[in-house]
Amino acid sequence: MFLAALAAIPFAGAGCGLGAHPRPAPAAEAPPPKPEPYLLLDLSDRRVYYIDETGSRNKGYPVAIGRKQWPTPTGRFRINEMVRNPDFVMFDFNNPKAKDKGRIPPGINNPLGLRWIGFAHEHGWAIGFHGTQKTSVLGQAVSHGCVRMSNTDVVELFDRVKLGPTVLVEP
Repeated sequence: MFLAALAAIPFAGAGCGLGAHPRPAPAAEAPPPKPEPYLLLDLSDRRVYYIDETGSRNKGYPVAIGRKQWPTPTGRFRINEMVRNPDFVMFDFNNPKAKDKGRIPPGINNPLGLRWIGFAHEHGWAIGFHGTQKTSVLGQAVSHGCVRMSNTDVVELFDRVKLGPTVLVEP
């Protein structure tokens, strides 16, 4: 019996951690997440920039921004609406809760131009990037909070973005 107990000692130690432990293979590290493209609206220089997945600031587009009475909101937002050839609901900017005055269908006379990229709500209405035929206003603070772009530029920007990415608006 004593010999059996002594014989068991080497075997007991072999599997209980007295010897070297095999080390588990290191876990494969996941690559860092690829940054998502976003829009940077710089109100001070009145330009919007598309920031790509490498973090590069690509071509900036000149814009018109909200005037003092209805400033373009600052902060971090998300693209929440994208519309090709939007129609425009006419309403009283001084009383946005009043009954709508009608609609302007998509086309040459539409104040929203060829594209709408919505990202915020402020002053009682939606705020977004949209086209305009009146490119002479670009670089000025003339809107009711929205960001006006040339129709050519807003179409190009619309084709680069999707729903969800960040819109960073800096003063």
